[in-house]
Amino acid sequence: MVEKIAVIGGSGVYDLFDDMSAIDVDTPYGDVKGIEMVRLEDTEIYFLSRHGSTHSVPPHKVNYRANIYAFFKLGVESIFSTNAVGSISPKIKPGHFVIPDQFIDMTKNRASTFFDGDTTLEFGDGTIRKGVVHLDYTSPYCPRIRDTFVSLLKSEKKKVYDGGVYVCTEGPRFESSAEIVMYQKIGGTLVGMTTLPEATLAREAKICYATLCLVTNYGAGMQETVSHEEVVEVFRENINVIQRVLKNTITHSFKEPLCNCKK
Repeated sequence: MVEKIAVIGGSGVYDLFDDMSAIDVDTPYGDVKGIEMVRLEDTEIYFLSRHGSTHSVPPHKVNYRANIYAFFKLGVESIFSTNAVGSISPKIKPGHFVIPDQFIDMTKNRASTFFDGDTTLEFGDGTIRKGVVHLDYTSPYCPRIRDTFVSLLKSEKKKVYDGGVYVCTEGPRFESSAEIVMYQKIGGTLVGMTTLPEATLAREAKICYATLCLVTNYGAGMQETVSHEEVVEVFRENINVIQRVLKNTITHSFKEPLCNCKK
């Protein structure tokens, strides 16, 4: 049986394997163009650059529903995501990695569910989800993928935090100093613009999902200014590690249903 895995690359992650072929997938939410695919032994790997190959799609304009539905249609079982994030915890420094286990959704204008009354998801096990669906998000990120990310980053001798609260904002602007203070007070660890609604849509589609977060800066007010250029630079310095971790994560088998993501 072929295992199907997808990687969603964030800022700075644009290539993963050589000789990948591009495919387009049509969905009820629009066409998804330029998904790259390669087969390694009994694994099909799909790669999608979240912001486009030239970083032309801002976070609030990403067609999250189309992207996740395309992977659902392709039969993807696990999604490995990467995110560039800001730290709002003084102990977590730029260059550190965090594998969050919780999120707080502060987005405003994004379509955040498939189940708006006219979508039906039919799964290979014969189950169907449609109409009004209320799902459990007590543990919103797949624990198996999270554990693998943590283990592999430790083997790379990188500072990695196992767990954290990702506060997802609308973007594309960075946050104000007052907003960062608020996010700290409500328990946030990181601030970023793209884990939602990816994580919630993946759970609706019964796809395991977790994200590898690289801290590229401190939040507003914790450093003098925040710029996209520094985000790209820190990612560039760590890209080889990120690519190795993603590739090594892919080699792990996720076929056994040892999590609750598919319930």
